Amino acid sequence: MISISSLLCEATAPGDVLRYDTQEDTYPETTLHHQNNRRPVVVWNCTRQCNLHCAHCYVDASNQAPPGEMNTTEGKALIRQLADFGVPVLLFSGGEPLLKKGIFELASFAKSYGVAPVLSTNGTLITKDVAARIHEVGFREVGISLDGIGHSNDLFRGRNGAYQEALQGIRYCIALGERVSLRLAITRSSYREIPTIFDLAEQEDISRICFYHLVYAGRGANISTEDLSHPETRAVVDLICDRTIDLYQRGLQKEILTVDNHADGVYIYLKLKKQDPRRAERVLSLLRQNGGNNSGIRIGAVDELGNVHPDQFWRSCSFGNVREREFGDIWMDTSNPLIYKLKERKNFLKGRCSRCNYLDLCNGNLRIRAEATYGDIWAEDPACYLTDEEIGL
Repeated sequence: MISISSLLCEATAPGDVLRYDTQEDTYPETTLHHQNNRRPVVVWNCTRQCNLHCAHCYVDASNQAPPGEMNTTEGKALIRQLADFGVPVLLFSGGEPLLKKGIFELASFAKSYGVAPVLSTNGTLITKDVAARIHEVGFREVGISLDGIGHSNDLFRGRNGAYQEALQGIRYCIALGERVSLRLAITRSSYREIPTIFDLAEQEDISRICFYHLVYAGRGANISTEDLSHPETRAVVDLICDRTIDLYQRGLQKEILTVDNHADGVYIYLKLKKQDPRRAERVLSLLRQNGGNNSGIRIGAVDELGNVHPDQFWRSCSFGNVREREFGDIWMDTSNPLIYKLKERKNFLKGRCSRCNYLDLCNGNLRIRAEATYGDIWAEDPACYLTDEEIGL
């Protein structure tokens, strides 16, 4: 994640301790306060069942749960493993996690073991009563996905009325004081909605927006032609930066992030070098602390069957299964060649990535996009929009 508001507006946010190791820990129930031993945030795709059919779904979810899905008892065993390993945050995702049997019991269990629960949902199932359960459990954040306003969102998500249902869910959560994060996937079909998403966040008092670059995985792999061109991506990042600065100039301190393309951080740094060299040096320091893409390092995932992955998108790559070995043992087993290479990937990257002057800031970006495009996980990320001149080639 690239925190636009932190880099451009010197803002602080709850996730900064996880991204930069510089802020006081605002996840008080976690056992690791400064992440000195760099335990990963874990995404648990606890079910593949979903009530929508989104065009970009990276797990290719369906309306039925697959056989073999981990039950509540197995889920608690996983959570104990994560707590023992020192995982600070567990993000409950799907499919649609609110369809997972025992979701609130599992989230409460995670919190009781010192692992901060976060919910990632499409929002359409958040009734007033569900919002009350979310609040009672104490989720640290409720991430709700929107890919446009009104019909634009409904078309992308495959169901009429999805936007209004999600908006009502947002309102129920905010009324209870929940921290809500809007999430939008940047595609050719959705990028024009970005200004209205900013407007919506302001109107509805939403505190956080995450803009996700398209990942070529699941159904997202089938719409990779929906990704923006490099000039279009630069224009979108410029727009997000401009709107973020405007919010802060008007005293509206919302957290704005871009996700899944660490070229964004380098792009912002290079712009600031010309405009504000002092600020550029601070940004450079933050980006170095962040370390770029952390798949297999500070971000990991477990799917509904218990398989451990480098991140939530890369389901074709599994390190092992938590039903057979402890998560921590799997994660630290560098005798696994891929685990070792991901943790030391600078030595294995090819193409532009291997020769980039800013590899320490980006760490090669997303390997799954390289694999989807070139059939080689160590090839350059095709979504890097920086020019050869900008990266020192």
